[in-house]
Amino acid sequence: MSLNTFWFILIAVLWVGYFILEGFDFGVGMLLKTVAKTQAERRAVITTLGPLWDGNEVWLLVAGGATFAAFPEWYATLFSGFYLPLFLILVSLIVRGVSFEYRSKYGRTDWRSRWDWAIVISSAVPALLWGVAFSNIVKGVPLEKSSAGVIEYAGGFFNLLNPFALIGGLVTLSVFATHGAIFLSLKTDGVIRERANALVLKLGAVATVLTVTFLIWTLILVKFDTAVTILAVAVALSWLTALGANLKGREGYSFIFSSLTLGLTVVTLFSALYPNVMPSSLSPEATLDIFNASSTPYTLKVMTYVAVALTPVVLVYQGWTYWVFRKRVSADQIPSPEIGVLDKIHS
Repeated sequence: MSLNTFWFILIAVLWVGYFILEGFDFGVGMLLKTVAKTQAERRAVITTLGPLWDGNEVWLLVAGGATFAAFPEWYATLFSGFYLPLFLILVSLIVRGVSFEYRSKYGRTDWRSRWDWAIVISSAVPALLWGVAFSNIVKGVPLEKSSAGVIEYAGGFFNLLNPFALIGGLVTLSVFATHGAIFLSLKTDGVIRERANALVLKLGAVATVLTVTFLIWTLILVKFDTAVTILAVAVALSWLTALGANLKGREGYSFIFSSLTLGLTVVTLFSALYPNVMPSSLSPEATLDIFNASSTPYTLKVMTYVAVALTPVVLVYQGWTYWVFRKRVSADQIPSPEIGVLDKIHS
């Protein structure tokens, strides 16, 4: 295996981790106002994410850093062409982090309600836009080679809002929401758990229709490549197994298979890409692949040593974090916030 292929696979693995972990993270955020009706219930829902959400975002930082170091041409073209959607994702992640920290800094009900809505919206925007971005990469974007031999993005923002990409965005939005509901059914107890379980099948049905549509369209684009077809079937079977396990009350198995679904989805998209990293819809000569977009062999060699040494440490640490905070949370464990006095003072 060449180092170019190794780093393509490693970046895919990092996105697998990000989609699985940040997927339920975004899903829980989107469902905050739906599954939680009281202040105590909302605090219980946020408590399930409290020790985890910032660690989950590390996968994105590492994936971005690895792309920048291993495939700088890919990174540069991606961020110049997808500037606005990636900027909106960045702003949403900032707002989301601030919302978690600031919602409890002041006791008024309307203050907390505004930050709760900020969590909902800033969770939904990245969930939608990541699907749009990856769908465009798989489909191909307008890239052209300049007179100086530099490959540049030749489209605009609205080129990214094509039907295939929009369906891809709706797929990640609905699957993340379902994944979040499954996580809440596993991590909470009482009325929150009941509401989350009820939402799984409703959201899952919508996600199933969208996912099947998207997978069939993807297979048509890749001309039913054997490996991609097998992976697409595995995605569908894993997703149906997750929903079936939830229906039978096996919440742990449901979460395992919904996580497997997200992981297989990323693997399917990267398999559809390989060996390209950013296909051109204008000219094959302008397509970026793992060779013309990569760093020098020496850079990849040094990065490989660092990755082999540090990746296991990160995995062990994050696994330990999830083990420590594995217990269920319920609204009964949350003390009632004293907001009545402040509401009266400011009314």
